Amino acid sequence: MAATLYTGTGATLAVSNAVNSVSFQPDFVWMKGRSGATDHALYDSVRGTTLDLASNTTAAETIQTTGLTTFGAAGFTVGALAKVNTSAATYIGWQWNAGGTTVTNGVGTISSQVRANTTAGFSVVTYTGTGANATVGHGLGVAPSMVIVKKRSAVSAWIIGFTFSGFNWGTDYFQFDTAAKRTDGAGTIFTTTPSLTVFSIGVDGSMNTSSGTYVAYCWAPVAGYSAFGSYTGNGSADGPFIYTGFRPRWVMIKSSTEATSWLVYDSSRNTYNSTGANLRPNVSDAEGTQTANLLDFVSNGIKIRGDNTGSINNSQTYIYAAYAENPLKYANAR
Repeated sequence: MAATLYTGTGATLAVSNAVNSVSFQPDFVWMKGRSGATDHALYDSVRGTTLDLASNTTAAETIQTTGLTTFGAAGFTVGALAKVNTSAATYIGWQWNAGGTTVTNGVGTISSQVRANTTAGFSVVTYTGTGANATVGHGLGVAPSMVIVKKRSAVSAWIIGFTFSGFNWGTDYFQFDTAAKRTDGAGTIFTTTPSLTVFSIGVDGSMNTSSGTYVAYCWAPVAGYSAFGSYTGNGSADGPFIYTGFRPRWVMIKSSTEATSWLVYDSSRNTYNSTGANLRPNVSDAEGTQTANLLDFVSNGIKIRGDNTGSINNSQTYIYAAYAENPLKYANAR
């Protein structure tokens, strides 16, 4: 996983994700302008280049010929699309590798196109809806802890399922495009907990309209590399410690019980603790740094340092997803 900073040029720009002579070909690239209010930009190699989705809107997939134009061997290339490459504007590109090969997966009742990295616990899935309860193969070989689904062919909400003790896959879901707390879908969104091979979907249009086209991003925890879970805030500057087993590069946090924004932090934008620079998947706002929403990235997890707004440390339940800065058994503290 990479979190790559770059500055726009307003012309074709190749962005390298190389760090310490290590690089990879990304299959999922999520870009966001830091210095100005811009929509998020999500691209993946299963749907293909130039096909743009925005986590902060319900809009259908759009063709942006000057958006992401290449998934390269060591990064990606963007054209002059303003939200990903305005001259002198600053950006972040979060990137994941999904294995490099797309295959047809016929395990579920709906056939899917899947690019899966089983070692990294991440897959990109596309499928066409049937309008009837169904299962969709995810290709991971283990049950995913987070599944993010977006209807590509029409205006529709982003839907998220997330495994933690307070979540029922048969009824509950979150949304990227709003700050809403966990919502009851009455069994029409997801229908049951994902298995080793499939996730199960109901008949809600955001998941499964007949002939509608969809993309799903599926994530499973890998020891020393990624972690998904929940914690309970205490409302104190001396907040809870979240054990991940690694020093994070990228962390996303959302309240399960209150309407608060999603928050994403990374170690590229904040190279030293405390980490305060955040971006919000549900809004187009520029990068924010709130002293009330601070946390530390430490060698084996996350230490919450404060909260005045309920965003990361009120007396409520929060979910988190985290990826390692150095995916090794041992990492050095900062």
